[in-house]
Amino acid sequence: MRHRTASVLLVSLTLSSTLFADFRYTETTKITGGSMLGMMKFAGTFSKQARQIGDPITSSVYVKGNRMARIASDHSEIVDLDRETITHIDHLKKQYYTITFQQMKGQMEEAQREAAKHPQEKPAPEPKPDASDTKVKFDVAVRNTGAQKEFSGLTTSESILTLTMQATDQKSGQSGNLAMTNDLWLTPEIPGYKEVRDFNLRYAQKLGEVYGSLMAPVMSSMQSQMKPGSTQGMGEMAKEVSKMKGVPLYTVMRMGSTADGKPLPAASEAPLPADNQSAEMPSKGDMAKQGASNAATSAIASKLGGLGGMMGGFGRKKKDPTPPPSTENAAAQTTPASMVLMESTSEMGGFSSAPIDGSQFRPPDGYQQVPVPDHRHQ
Repeated sequence: MRHRTASVLLVSLTLSSTLFADFRYTETTKITGGSMLGMMKFAGTFSKQARQIGDPITSSVYVKGNRMARIASDHSEIVDLDRETITHIDHLKKQYYTITFQQMKGQMEEAQREAAKHPQEKPAPEPKPDASDTKVKFDVAVRNTGAQKEFSGLTTSESILTLTMQATDQKSGQSGNLAMTNDLWLTPEIPGYKEVRDFNLRYAQKLGEVYGSLMAPVMSSMQSQMKPGSTQGMGEMAKEVSKMKGVPLYTVMRMGSTADGKPLPAASEAPLPADNQSAEMPSKGDMAKQGASNAATSAIASKLGGLGGMMGGFGRKKKDPTPPPSTENAAAQTTPASMVLMESTSEMGGFSSAPIDGSQFRPPDGYQQVPVPDHRHQ
């Protein structure tokens, strides 16, 4: 009987080890344009880190069974689903620490308890205008253009995802808007990439098991604070995104502001000039004038939650019906049709299903293990 049990266990272990195949690829991201890049380049006069903001960042991603490693030049992260751990490696300091899922949960629970003990330390919430006075408009669309390109030896087809959100105060006519456009080049399938999708699914399920009870109140609070139109907008997004098929090998993401809630043009349709400043980008003078109205429009834009602070910078007042005294003044006061805050690219390549050495899933020799940092006091 013992021999039979041992045989069954051996067969089970053998079968489980063959359920997963190794897979690796590289991912390169880079901020390529927009007003944010210009500001960071200016700040680079004083900061080395700011000077490097436009440098490409290449990460190598390895998947082996229930382990995933994302390795970059300055840092790495290793997720082990069997041990339920995440290891953070700092290659500059040659240090690392490993935190368990339960430790992360414990830190979150402790942070919630500390916040409950000291409610007086929280800043008083700003008075919010009546939500019924604010109209939120979402517009989501996916266009499959039919254009094709080759990346990493694979044929891709272009899909353009546009998202615009606009909040308008019904009483004052003031509004804030945010626009995002993703220009995606998708390939139907990458041999072996299924390992990555399956790992991410198992990772999500594992986190759901660990954090489910903890996140339930947070999700309930978020849902209760969602503005009118938000739920419909999320439903429209899910419907549109379902039109895209395949794996995005190359993506150009743009985020910024547009007039009258129109989408930002995609990179393939309106490339930024070499100096990374859009032809429709406002001048420094325009941006200074616009800053005068930010305080008022921030209050309106804040109704969109976390996007409020960003959108406050793009607020605009309702147009004055009184005509300007001259055409010259009108030309000087024309609001740009769009403004690209940031443009970034992401490209995948180097796909391989060759066996992966186990050393990729542990800290390099000679690195010092340090205690898990307590982010509550940072």
